[in-house]
Amino acid sequence: MKNIEISPSLLSADFMNLEKDIKMLNESSASMLHLDIMDGVFVSNITFGIPIIKQIRKKTDKILDTHLMIVQPEKYIKEFKNAGANILTVHYEASTHLNRTIQEIKELGMKAGVALNPHTNVNLLENILPYVDLILIMSVNPGFGGQSFIENSLIKIKKLKQLIDEINPNVKIEVDGGVNLENYTKIINAGADILVAGNAVFSSKNPIEIIKSLKEI
Repeated sequence: MKNIEISPSLLSADFMNLEKDIKMLNESSASMLHLDIMDGVFVSNITFGIPIIKQIRKKTDKILDTHLMIVQPEKYIKEFKNAGANILTVHYEASTHLNRTIQEIKELGMKAGVALNPHTNVNLLENILPYVDLILIMSVNPGFGGQSFIENSLIKIKKLKQLIDEINPNVKIEVDGGVNLENYTKIINAGADILVAGNAVFSSKNPIEIIKSLKEI
């Protein structure tokens, strides 16, 4: 049976009661917490930054799956490491020197990921796949939570899975955007290893059960 990992997105958490939500996630079967970092430039939204991550790190031992939706991510790699990030994912579209950025992330002891916007072709990843730990497929347009899953993402995930099997089978596929109980099996069957779920988890009356259900295939 495939081991599916769930990475609940704190973008959908209650920021007035963030510690309570983190405590709930600590008690769940989620293996990591997804942190969406937005700068208002790369995407038209601003979320939170390094000081908040430092506080989150104090409240959990789970993997901090940190997704940078920012310009010039290479400027802040060490700061995110020092804040407690375990995985650092940068956008293909935002990284001029992607290979160098990936190497710097890994040299600091973090796992390195590359994210793709919905319009970006997975074939562009061919030269970076030997060096990364995961690829994050955005199945909504990045910037805001609660959007509907883009169905064409399933084709994209399948193509990426074929490419990974040919080049570096150790790379995991993470999918972020519109993941819920209605579509998660299709996403997993297409090739996903990690599901980012925000609204589906935090809008539920029983988030722990939702997380458990998303792992079952």
